[in-house]
Amino acid sequence: MASGFAEAGIAGAPRSAASSPGLRVIATAGCADYALLDSGGGRKLERFGRFTIDRPESQALWRPALEPGAWLRADAAFKATSAEEDGEGGRWRTNAPVPETWPVRVREVTVLCRLTSFRHVGIFPEQLPHWEWMIAWLQGVPAPRVLNLFAYTGAASLLAVAAGAEVTHVEASRKAIAWAKQNQAVSRLDAAPIRWILDDARKFVAREVRRANRYHLILIDPPKFGRGPNGEEWDVFVHLPALLRDCAALLATQRAALVLTTYAIRASALAMDGLVRECLAGRTGATESGELAVIEQAGGRLLPTSLYTRWTSFDER
Repeated sequence: MASGFAEAGIAGAPRSAASSPGLRVIATAGCADYALLDSGGGRKLERFGRFTIDRPESQALWRPALEPGAWLRADAAFKATSAEEDGEGGRWRTNAPVPETWPVRVREVTVLCRLTSFRHVGIFPEQLPHWEWMIAWLQGVPAPRVLNLFAYTGAASLLAVAAGAEVTHVEASRKAIAWAKQNQAVSRLDAAPIRWILDDARKFVAREVRRANRYHLILIDPPKFGRGPNGEEWDVFVHLPALLRDCAALLATQRAALVLTTYAIRASALAMDGLVRECLAGRTGATESGELAVIEQAGGRLLPTSLYTRWTSFDER
């Protein structure tokens, strides 16, 4: 699994850890079962396992590198409805039979992909560098406990348990949890210590604070907007600060880390960096922020996908 890395600092005024962090771009070339083949014209052409998918991507402002025929031969293409922002809603057009689900291998686990009505297929490959980092980091933690919030179809949860962690998987969608359990079964991790929680992330975390529970690693991957299982509203700009403050209270006193990823929002990596630093101001640790990107095969361009902030505690032993 290949990952490429590039870093960019901030020029201008004198830097300090609190006021002018260096921003980093973490890019991945994918893995054996995934590749970004081309991008441009507001779309991206990807290979998931044995199928080629053409989907909207507003960040792809340039022209495609491949000839049009390569795009026309895609097994499936998503057509967004004009009423939906960022192409989230729409329908698929298929050029060949695509099964309801098909397997994509990610390191030690298998994820079942499917064509959903909101353009996603069940896995976010740009997270590969985070997952690789997580697996390596967990090796240095005795009996690690991981909290995965907004956990979706469970790729991170399964990779964490495969690395020896005990995982609490929190997701507001019953369908997503069922999908994650299917991924657990095809990954042959049925006996793995995963606690499946159908709940609103804010409510669950608040209860865990009251219970004085602790986790070594907390993964937070929230949507821009969403609903809990009982209709609870989620707005990342309104609710993320309080959630992060509660998560800070759940971190273990030694050997702790937190990874925040935000998608499709009008914000800066600097804003996320500042918020995480504020919420963890009482802890000694290192904060790294920037963007996740995927390296395109055809032109070698970096397609930006999301913002991230990763905090790790200093070894207090």
